[in-house]
Amino acid sequence: MTRALFLLIAVAFAPVTATAASCPGNPDALGTARIIAVDAKSTPRVGRKQFPSTLPLRAKELVLTFDDGPWPGTTPKVLDALKNECVRATFFLLGRNVAAYPQIARRALAEGHSIGHHSYSHPLLDHMSVGMAEAEIDRGIAAGEFALYGERRTTPTTPFFRFPGFASNRPLLDRMTERGLVVFGADVWASDWVRMPSEQELRLVLSRVERAGRGIVLFHDTKAQTAQMLPAFLREIKRRGYSVVHAIPARSHGAGR
Repeated sequence: MTRALFLLIAVAFAPVTATAASCPGNPDALGTARIIAVDAKSTPRVGRKQFPSTLPLRAKELVLTFDDGPWPGTTPKVLDALKNECVRATFFLLGRNVAAYPQIARRALAEGHSIGHHSYSHPLLDHMSVGMAEAEIDRGIAAGEFALYGERRTTPTTPFFRFPGFASNRPLLDRMTERGLVVFGADVWASDWVRMPSEQELRLVLSRVERAGRGIVLFHDTKAQTAQMLPAFLREIKRRGYSVVHAIPARSHGAGR
């Protein structure tokens, strides 16, 4: 085994600092069990609702993801819930929202969450030419990079991308691979784009988590029902023996433009 491979495996399976035992003010917190380093070369696309394979998670391990933010009123409540349980997640930001509310995105980054990208204005990218779609993707990445790091670039610091509405096609997926971007689908979703009481959403997503047994869970931090439901969800998955894994890039992103 090469030293580089050994280090990658060690990082992927190492516990993170935000464990339940060290969660300030909440000794019974869910915590973040470990991190998993995601490499675009070995896992260019993940999530069984869209693709043949997903992240190499153990039984009862979940990766929590949130789309479409940041949004005032709801994203801060989501961040509060995650912070209270010392859980780290991945946020797929819309460029227009991060441009409007950069301080919320900066808070997510400062609290240790992974920041991916989700286009600028949420069009269905498979309805556009590859050139137009990539321009939309780049505009979103540039807005996020500028808000978070002060540089308007199209090579993202965290090379994670999720297609709006999961609307991709082969040329676009190939282009993402060429650029070294990991395309996230999902294994479980909360269907929180449908208005429902938070209690109903909780029952729905828990039933889907139980059927899947592990995987990437999709929420939207722009939805009030999700922000209201999240504390109960985190407590309940702990009670049921689930743990949270934090997805990070495997190494510095060298692909792109």
